[in-house]
Amino acid sequence: MAWSSILDQDRVVETLRRALSQDRVAHAYLFHGPEGVGKRAVALEMARALQCTEQTEEACGDCQACRKTGRMVHPDVHVHLPHPWSEEADRDEEDIGKRIQRLGDNPYAAVDFVRRPSLSDPTETSNKQVLYRIEQVRQDLIKPMSLARGEGQYKVNILMDVEKMREEAANAFLKLLEEPPPQTIFLLTTSRPEQLLPTILSRCQRLRFDPLLPESIESALVERNEMAPDAAAMLSRMADGSYSHALDLARNEALMTSRERVLDYFRAAYTQKVESLTGCIQTLSNQGREQVKIVLQLMLRWVRDLLLYRSMGEEAPLVNVDQKEAVARFCKNLPDADLKGMVGLVEEAIYLTERNVQVSLVLTALAQSLGKAMRGGTVDSLYVPLPEAELRTA
Repeated sequence: MAWSSILDQDRVVETLRRALSQDRVAHAYLFHGPEGVGKRAVALEMARALQCTEQTEEACGDCQACRKTGRMVHPDVHVHLPHPWSEEADRDEEDIGKRIQRLGDNPYAAVDFVRRPSLSDPTETSNKQVLYRIEQVRQDLIKPMSLARGEGQYKVNILMDVEKMREEAANAFLKLLEEPPPQTIFLLTTSRPEQLLPTILSRCQRLRFDPLLPESIESALVERNEMAPDAAAMLSRMADGSYSHALDLARNEALMTSRERVLDYFRAAYTQKVESLTGCIQTLSNQGREQVKIVLQLMLRWVRDLLLYRSMGEEAPLVNVDQKEAVARFCKNLPDADLKGMVGLVEEAIYLTERNVQVSLVLTALAQSLGKAMRGGTVDSLYVPLPEAELRTA
């Protein structure tokens, strides 16, 4: 890795390079932005640059410190991630070690326990809570920071997904942030900064990361992952600005099947045939919540393709390039469809699914509303708060 290997985040990289060259590095940085856009990659490269013994604003890549940091074995670079074990004594150190090693091999890879409960099976899902608990903060952060540095110029702590700290853990970490030991740097990453304590936010220099350009993701897939250009072009548009998501999609053997299920679901929603609709909903529900989220995201991209095709015709830059014929047929046969309303419905379904609403209920309500929208009917919200529902029926 080197700063040049970071995709698109030139503004962030320049800020950090300037801090390094002027020896004005903050004791705590908060890297925030969407998933998979390079927050961890920048944190790891910053750690290498801080420990490099040959250069100031960029890691040389050749000194012993750079080599150790690259192999994730530097004694003064600590990587932390929230885990699902409720007791520290129960956590699988070997599994955590493999995740950190994979992060070193590819800092854009999904290694967290939310998206990857199992490293060996990318389709596996889990309902376990993934958190930083108080004992983890005491054991992995507070205690080691009280000890002298080993061989590095700094003690560098990279905390991934820091928004997942429980309140008591966050308060304990806050004390460490308020009185950091000398030559200690904290690099925090999060996609949800609003969930952090205001007092933690106030003690960090915040750097915002932006979604990646589809062209950058496409080039990375071709050059780094040796992907065929056509497949790379499609996945880069499906990835919503996230290289990590593009990599997940590339490894998802069920992706093509899921895309077909989107079409089956739309057909059933339009016809409202009970047998077809029940079968679609049952099939999707049986896949688990995480897989349903993926299918809903595919639905959202498909409807956005409809919007693009309706406004631009044959020149539309579709995500689902290989389904262009189906997109064109939909637009021709359903000219009155409320496509913007359909986008809103699918976005609401994603929101509800992420908040643990029963998946089958979400899919049933979504199908009924999509059927109306396809016919140009009035689009209602999928969810109505109970007091409002009582007023409507009064």
